[in-house]
Amino acid sequence: MVDVDKLQFGLETFGDIVRGEDGELLTAGQSIRQIVKEGELADKLGVDVFGIGEHHRPDYSVSSPEIVLGALASVTDRIKLATAVTVLSSDDPVRVYERFATLEGLSQGRAQVMLGRGSFTESFPLFGYDLTDYDDLFNEKLEMYSQLIKEKPITWDGKFTQSLKDQDVYPKTDYNGIETYIGIGGSPESIIRTARYGYKVILAIIGGQADRFVPYLNLYKKAAEKYNMPVQPVAVHSHGFIADDEDQAVEVAWKNIKANFDRIGLTRGWAPMSREQFDGETKVGSFYVGNPEHVAQRMARTINLMNLGRFDLVYGAGNQTAAQRERMIELYATKVIPRVKEILSEEG
Repeated sequence: MVDVDKLQFGLETFGDIVRGEDGELLTAGQSIRQIVKEGELADKLGVDVFGIGEHHRPDYSVSSPEIVLGALASVTDRIKLATAVTVLSSDDPVRVYERFATLEGLSQGRAQVMLGRGSFTESFPLFGYDLTDYDDLFNEKLEMYSQLIKEKPITWDGKFTQSLKDQDVYPKTDYNGIETYIGIGGSPESIIRTARYGYKVILAIIGGQADRFVPYLNLYKKAAEKYNMPVQPVAVHSHGFIADDEDQAVEVAWKNIKANFDRIGLTRGWAPMSREQFDGETKVGSFYVGNPEHVAQRMARTINLMNLGRFDLVYGAGNQTAAQRERMIELYATKVIPRVKEILSEEG
């Protein structure tokens, strides 16, 4: 049964370039400052987590999410500051530790890292890595990161990473260390690996019904028991858009999510999104689009079905305007979250 009192709600942005009210796209710098404004708004309205993605492409504004989160740390009071995700495979585990330990100090214990292999692969050639080492890179770097967050001197000899001998890494954290999630797209190997390390799981459901991910949760519990690790609350993130009016929400989301997915599809071999596909995702799939009541009903079903501990809505896909993004955050915080809690309490 879902523990409504402990249930967390997050917002994530991948840093899509924002469209101005005049129809023109903002610059990357203007889009980044808009994200800071939105994170501050989410904090004031009581959202639990604000996550920012890492991309190295012209259609996104953020390649260094920790810097934006650092800015947010200075203007927020209580919201968790997360990445969504940090591409560990093409990063340096020592630098990842150092950046998040710094953010942990700046934010007084609110830093949260979500590590992933990277569904976007632009960072691999950019930082000199070979995509044929995709799995080996993540496995080795995750092991090194897991040693580093113990915050004790490390002796290490890796294939893709630097050798260290009794080396200490700074700064040390002041609170409870660095809270770490692993972002998972749905492979059995990934969820077993996460359970083996004892990290928290966040499932990226960006297509299809949530029901098909339930077996992965069962696998996670079995793996955690096998490796004698705690079963952590599981989180999900999915795309969404909320507006006061149902038809308005659907049309804004259709225009922007389709543009976003079609653009990504050019590099991944996806066919352009059809209206039939979009409508299916909106009605029973992974897009949480509509007025507050519609979105709340669908979120409550998914949270209940998967017994989740956290649900993150990915907002801003495509080139939505600042006004659309800010209104969506307001509706999510003041209408959707209270209604989801109400529905789950009634069902419980």
